[in-house]
Amino acid sequence: MEQPVPAERTLSVCSRLCYAAGHFLNDLCASMWFTYLLVYLHSVLGLQSTFAGVLLLVGQVADGVCTPLVGYESDRSTGRHGKRKNWHLLGTICVLLSFPFIFNPCLACSTNTPQWAEVIYFVPFIIIFQFGWAATQISHLSLIPELVSGESAKVELTAFRYAFTVVANITVYAVAWLLFHFQAQHDMDITDNLGRADIPLFRMLAFILLAIGAVFSLIFHAGTKEKSRTVGEDPLLAPSPDEEVLPLQVFQWQHWLKEPSFYQVAFLYMCTRLIANLSQSYISVYLTNSLMLPKNFIAIIPLVMYVSGFVSSLAMKPISKLVGISMMYFAGLLLVIGFAIWVILDKNMGADSIYGAAVLLGAGSAIILVMSLSMTAKLIGEHTQSGAFVYGSMSFTDKVANGVGVIVIQSIRPCSTEACCPACIWFYRDVMATVTGGVAVAAALCLVTILIWPIKTRKTAS
Repeated sequence: MEQPVPAERTLSVCSRLCYAAGHFLNDLCASMWFTYLLVYLHSVLGLQSTFAGVLLLVGQVADGVCTPLVGYESDRSTGRHGKRKNWHLLGTICVLLSFPFIFNPCLACSTNTPQWAEVIYFVPFIIIFQFGWAATQISHLSLIPELVSGESAKVELTAFRYAFTVVANITVYAVAWLLFHFQAQHDMDITDNLGRADIPLFRMLAFILLAIGAVFSLIFHAGTKEKSRTVGEDPLLAPSPDEEVLPLQVFQWQHWLKEPSFYQVAFLYMCTRLIANLSQSYISVYLTNSLMLPKNFIAIIPLVMYVSGFVSSLAMKPISKLVGISMMYFAGLLLVIGFAIWVILDKNMGADSIYGAAVLLGAGSAIILVMSLSMTAKLIGEHTQSGAFVYGSMSFTDKVANGVGVIVIQSIRPCSTEACCPACIWFYRDVMATVTGGVAVAAALCLVTILIWPIKTRKTAS
């Protein structure tokens, strides 16, 4: 008997908005983590650049280790309110409890405390935060192929999710700009350079963002309905009473490791996140140390980047339906490479021209992020029972690569003290151009392999 084709699952606009709200807290914290952690630890708290890199590396490694483990456990677990939402709730609680301590000075330290002791103080809070962030991210991503089916619907839901990511980043930079503005208005002794006087500003920024994120997490849990089911049950594979019972085609985690497409998508996803996260991590120090712009620009320029990303995300669905996911991804890479060329050639880039470069990077990063997630959802297809493991593995590659990238960059920085020597003024310009342009070329080469050998999985009978 020929089995009927399952009806395509879709969500209402309200349900899509509620789903997208579920990663808002993560996006707020990730934006502050990648954009401000290095500059906060180095320029505000005065830690050596290597120590600042070590703390970011600890966070990335912890996140990288947690993501596949959380994905594996999420696939195996059950829950009355949905196994994905249970992990999401646990992750949200961990993030809310740990993140405030990261952007706050060591509570038990004094002026005589050695810097290595301060590093040890921050490590437990960073690990708890990264575990919570990973649990929230993987459970949220794993819901995409469970809530909707069909390539177009998955791209659309991923675009909704990224639109909220952009709004979260815009919120971070808008609030940061307001805090910098009020600080300048009420304290005439504050300079345009970052220092310990800015500690209360970053502390207040963290508390405001956590309060906003908690509200959006509540909206997600109230408005997103996940079907509760037992381990191994897949609603797409359950036969109706009138159908012949056939062997289930079930993918377990070990089956993915035998799939060539799994490694193709993992490498592409890693390159995508390297471009987005490392450029976000070093844009602040590039603006303040290389371009010598006032500190309020570390809020203005990222804001411009994410506004352009938000605008481009609105056009992704109709354009990707016309040209395909792969060609849309390639278009995003061209914008990123354009940014890298602009940065390396314009040696006298000032406050005016940086806006145009920021638009290119913001739009390009938005496109490749959404398209890489859409490729991951396409890879998973209807094998949703092990989808969390796939997302966890993808995230593992990018977190470890990001952490290693940061520690390498911080280690080869010409000077490790708080002050910036003449040799390191243009160091961060070279970092911005090399990271975005070089990794974009590597991603383009990987994309060629996907065009030659399209994303697909072999069926595995249970």
